[in-house]
Amino acid sequence: MEDKDFLQFILSVKKMTGIDLALYKEAQMKRRLTSLRIKRGYSTFALYFEAISKDKELFYEFLDRMTINVSEFFRNPGRWEVLENKILPRLTKQSGRIKCWSAACSTGEEPYTLSLILLRKKIDATLLATDIDEGAIAKAKQGVYTDRSLQDCPPDLVSKYFAKDTHSYRILDEVKNKVTFKKHNLLADPFESQFDLIICRNVMIYFTEEAKHELYQKFSRALKPGGVLFVGSTEQIFQPHQYQLEAEDTFFYRKMG
Repeated sequence: MEDKDFLQFILSVKKMTGIDLALYKEAQMKRRLTSLRIKRGYSTFALYFEAISKDKELFYEFLDRMTINVSEFFRNPGRWEVLENKILPRLTKQSGRIKCWSAACSTGEEPYTLSLILLRKKIDATLLATDIDEGAIAKAKQGVYTDRSLQDCPPDLVSKYFAKDTHSYRILDEVKNKVTFKKHNLLADPFESQFDLIICRNVMIYFTEEAKHELYQKFSRALKPGGVLFVGSTEQIFQPHQYQLEAEDTFFYRKMG
C-alpha cells in the first residue's frame, strides 16, 4: 500500500510540475520526503500531495527538501584555484569573451564564487545560473549570506565585495549584476549551447545512473569544443570518452574536438 501511495505521488508531481522523481535515487528521495510528510502531519503521500498542490509555502519546502540546497562560497577551495589559474586562462585565450553556466545553482554561492573570480581576473564573460527551485533562486537574487557560507571565501574578496549587516553579509551589485538567474529543470528542459564553462557540482549524486548518463550527454552537447565541465568532488566521470570528454584536471573535463 505504502509503495503504491509513493508511486502515485511521483506520477502526480510529474503531472503537476514536470519534475520526474523517478529519475532520482528512490531510497534516498523516499526517505527524505517521508520524513518531511510526517513532520507536516500527513498520514499518506496522497494527502501530502493535495496539500502541496494548494499551499505555495509547502510546495517550496518540498522542492527545497528534494534538491538539498546546501552550498558555500569556494566549496573545495583547491578546485577553484585550478579553475582560476589553469582552466580560465586557457578558455579566455581560446574564446576572448567566455560563456558560463552554473547549473543547479541552489542559493547562488556557486555562480557568485565564479563572478568574484571573473572580477578578480578582469575576465569578460556572460554567466547564466539556473535551478529548479524558485525559492532558491529568490534567495540567490537577494544575495544575503551567513558567515558560515563565507568561511572559505578569501578575506580580501569578502571585504571588497560584501556589505556586513548585523548577522549576515550582503553581496554587492557589482557581483550580482554579472549573473542572470533563471528557473530550469535539468532533467526536462532544453539546454543552451556554445558554453565555454559549465559548473554542475554535488547534484549528480542524487540521480539514477540512467539520468546521469543522459545529463552528461546533454552537457557535452552544450559545450564548445575545448569547453569545460566542472563537477563535484564525489562525481568523477569514469568513462569520459563516451561523452566526447577528457580529463583536464581532477573534476574538470574538456570537450574533445
